[in-house]
Amino acid sequence: MNAAANLPLTDCPAVALAPLAGITDLPFRQVVAGFGASWVVSEMVASQEMVQAKASVRDRAELGFDQRATAVQLAGRDPYWMAEAARMVAANGAALIDINMGCPAKKVVGGMSGSALLREPDHALRLIEAVVAAVDVPVTLKTRLGWDDGSLNAAEVALRAQNAGIQLVTIHGRTRCQFYKGHADWAAIRAVREAVDIPVIANGDIVDHATAVQALDQSGADGVMIGRGAQGRPWVLAQIAARMSGAPVPKAPGENEFIEMVSNHYEAMLRFYGMSLGLRVARKHLGWYMDTAGTLPGLRHAVLTASSPQSVLSLIPDAMSQTAPVAA
Repeated sequence: MNAAANLPLTDCPAVALAPLAGITDLPFRQVVAGFGASWVVSEMVASQEMVQAKASVRDRAELGFDQRATAVQLAGRDPYWMAEAARMVAANGAALIDINMGCPAKKVVGGMSGSALLREPDHALRLIEAVVAAVDVPVTLKTRLGWDDGSLNAAEVALRAQNAGIQLVTIHGRTRCQFYKGHADWAAIRAVREAVDIPVIANGDIVDHATAVQALDQSGADGVMIGRGAQGRPWVLAQIAARMSGAPVPKAPGENEFIEMVSNHYEAMLRFYGMSLGLRVARKHLGWYMDTAGTLPGLRHAVLTASSPQSVLSLIPDAMSQTAPVAA
């Protein structure tokens, strides 16, 4: 696979950060990458909107084109706009492009994008062919098991995608109609692994070493992709990768390191989004960090309702020192 330089699958099994809308922004991806991950994926980018907006400097910064091992994920319905967006991000330095065919959100599906494409594999193939033909960088695909239990066509889609030039496929072990309910069916991913020769990554409900091992055992996949499991624990990918490869496992941050990490992440969000929006966006990450720390309710409330960055920063040392961070 010639994408190995961009996606270090030579360190199999791979452990990558999943794209999460409103969560895996540039500041968070940088924190995760700082601990270590096979690769990280940008939040989903709407292809037509990106091209027509001509990608401002802020947009380019948000995608992190200059960041190592970062995939830019594109979504769309029209092969022309998908190809144009792919050319744009590749020209700006994207090392890898991922096609979204898995998002279950009603807004995305209503626009016949994301997982809606699983109902139209012929059209999905045209999108894939257009993107692959438009760029020289590797193109990957992220999708689900199928639209519903009656149409589990991920293996068929993956095989056709491979034949069209896709170099890696990530499968979330749910159908679109499941959204995020129930439990991801890792065993069902094995049909995809058996259908294709390219690497297959398992996704869904993988939060620690134990679930990563179970997912790999049941799916036969070449690696795992972790999303919600990294919330409040951005070091967890590096720990899981080390344990699965037999390398020394890095420790979770100690109390002082944890406080410093949270403070730095908070300030990075304020710089990235600006003061007003940054204060709001940061609250969810602070909440996840306090979940990890076991912060007392009263102190948690004070952090999440503080109206100034100075107040938040003054509270972080106490809020983040309740207990030791949890390892993977």
